[in-house]
Amino acid sequence: MPNRDTILIVDKSVQTGHQSKLLLTIASASIGTLVEFYDLILAIVLAPVLAHNLFPAGEARFLETLGIVVTSYFIRPIGALIFGRAGDSRGRKTPFLFSLLLMGSATFLIGCIPTFETIGWLAPLLLLLLRLSQGLAISGEYTAATIYVAEHAPDHRRGFYTGFIQATIPLSLLTCLSVLFLTQKAMSPDAFQAYGWRVPFLLGAVLVALGYSTKKKLPEAPRYAQ
Repeated sequence: MPNRDTILIVDKSVQTGHQSKLLLTIASASIGTLVEFYDLILAIVLAPVLAHNLFPAGEARFLETLGIVVTSYFIRPIGALIFGRAGDSRGRKTPFLFSLLLMGSATFLIGCIPTFETIGWLAPLLLLLLRLSQGLAISGEYTAATIYVAEHAPDHRRGFYTGFIQATIPLSLLTCLSVLFLTQKAMSPDAFQAYGWRVPFLLGAVLVALGYSTKKKLPEAPRYAQ
């Protein structure tokens, strides 16, 4: 029969392993949310540049750009309902994996949109469609990641651990501004205005791919599996 000290050591090892797994889960979910909010915020910060490249010349083009950019917020409630339903029927893990791919594809394609001079009004139309896709993606990611972490966390610590998901939003803004600052420092203002603005969007898609590869290895939420 194992003595009391042996039982305590085994129990402590199990608790340590569970704690490490929980921290990995929180880190993976937070990184995915950080990357997606980076992609979402990027178009807002670069609205003046998007207006210059994707809209016809005129005083109203900046307001037109902002109008399209904020459409992602109007569609988020619909996306939350769609991904929430998917989370109940297909598992907690599936929605935020799909949302990462959707966000990454939309962000990459925004960086590839030809200018208004090249394709005319198709440029702002493509921006609109891609911003709507980003709005759907972020609602799925944020909702699913929060539930996923909550179902891994102990009952008495759910609020604390899910708070890390919320904390990634200001970090996303700082990351976005840092990438833009470094990109602008690496080239002339004219070069950034002409093509350099595309670099942060293309980089965002790469970050999403890295986040996907990390989150794909995570197991299904234990409460959903039960």
